[in-house]
Amino acid sequence: MTTLTIHTIDSAPEGSKPLLEGSVKAFGMLPNLHGVLASSPETLDAYQKLHQLFMDTSFNAEELTVVWQAINVEHACHYCVPAHTGIAHSMKVDAAITEALRNEQPMPNAKLQALYDTTLIIVRNRGHISQAELDNFYAAGYGEQQVLEIILGLSQKIISNYTNHIGNTPVDKPFEGFAWTKKA
Repeated sequence: MTTLTIHTIDSAPEGSKPLLEGSVKAFGMLPNLHGVLASSPETLDAYQKLHQLFMDTSFNAEELTVVWQAINVEHACHYCVPAHTGIAHSMKVDAAITEALRNEQPMPNAKLQALYDTTLIIVRNRGHISQAELDNFYAAGYGEQQVLEIILGLSQKIISNYTNHIGNTPVDKPFEGFAWTKKA
């Protein structure tokens, strides 16, 4: 089992301190992931910027959750699945959607299913997607903008999921009740 340092504001490199202070201000706590990312101020900064950029996309709260959790579950991220379950609850996403995502079950409607399927095609095929698969996504009501926004969300999730795998980041107390492990 590997581990990486979980920094506090005091122990973090100087370049990470203001970013961690911003995390505390935004979340009311210092998420362990941010503490781990603090070892590289540039990586923490990139993660926070990608997070905000993804939040600012055309996706609504349900769609953001579908992209995040489809990737988190596919990557088997022990930290991000519980964290995004809690985040989804705070964003008022229907619990049936979050549970379906956690358990790799169908989405409640065709549009969210198309988003879920397309996200996983992009992840599993490392960005390779057929025209027919894109046409199915477009037929569900999405467009080129949303294809690129999935890639933006994936960029954010690669930073967090891979960091959590390498760092064995402990789940934060507020999300422990949403603990998760990938089903075999």
